[in-house]
Amino acid sequence: MTSTQVYQLYIRAEVETVFQALLDPEFTRRYFYGTAYTRPPRAGAPYLFALPDGSPAVDGTIEELDPPYRLVQTWHVRYDPAMAAEPPSRVEWTLARAGDGLTRLRVVHGDLARSPLTAANVRSGWDWVLGGLKTLVETGMPLPPADPAAEVGDGAGAAGEPADLSGDWHRAQAIEANNATWAQLEAVAAGTASTVGLVRGAYAAAYHWERARGATPANEARARYLIGKAWLAYGRPELALEYGDRTVAQCREHGLADFDLAYAHELRARALAALGRQTESAAEWAAARSVPVADPEDRAILDVDFADAPEPASGPNPAPGTDPAPAAAPTR
Repeated sequence: MTSTQVYQLYIRAEVETVFQALLDPEFTRRYFYGTAYTRPPRAGAPYLFALPDGSPAVDGTIEELDPPYRLVQTWHVRYDPAMAAEPPSRVEWTLARAGDGLTRLRVVHGDLARSPLTAANVRSGWDWVLGGLKTLVETGMPLPPADPAAEVGDGAGAAGEPADLSGDWHRAQAIEANNATWAQLEAVAAGTASTVGLVRGAYAAAYHWERARGATPANEARARYLIGKAWLAYGRPELALEYGDRTVAQCREHGLADFDLAYAHELRARALAALGRQTESAAEWAAARSVPVADPEDRAILDVDFADAPEPASGPNPAPGTDPAPAAAPTR
């Protein structure tokens, strides 16, 4: 799962000037939320970044100090009790000459997997800090105060509401676990990977979707479907059928039709076939095929995924469980 954030920017200044701005309190107080080192950093020594009132903001250990090209430090947030309870992460600053009077600064904030609140908080915080650093070094002036009411489309809550930090982190983890599990399913089908960890990946995606900001009933349906597919690949069709039932139930409870419902029936059809219940499987395939899919691209994907299904029997499809189509197709 993602545990690293990477930032890179170019600053119109010499490397030595930029590096000094990372350490010198005269600079950091003007772009780093008023914070500064309480004593000059030394390799192998602890450090404290303090707020203007002297209270601790961040502490840790300086792991590497190679002026003017590299600074590595552990990063333990102190300004928020919840984040302070999380384990330290790690920040690497790497500077390089990118041209005449031009410096490339790369910042890697890693080891964040066990610190979700810190990860979500610094994601936007680094944008402000690095933007302020660049502006100060290039112009000699700090950034003006930001107006939160003027910022639109950044995913934050309404004015005065705190951002859903843990929800953002869970959403990122859900997407990554989902994509990794699907990639492994495809590799298993191609014979290039084993099923080791496959089911755990599917459950991990479901766990994070349940806690993700902005999650919808469709995300839950797709999480259940992925668990069922993982169990089917693992050779447990009875558990795949159980999750097929759960996926169909989720679709019906929340009015999900279109390809979500079609794939729910497909999962049940494959599980029933693996259990030797061919008549029931054929009925589920008929139900899967008969679900209207509004988006032509989604329909084309579905047709490819259903290409290995047995040919339907002649005569009208029984199409059990078919629900009416929605006004628009959900995003896959």
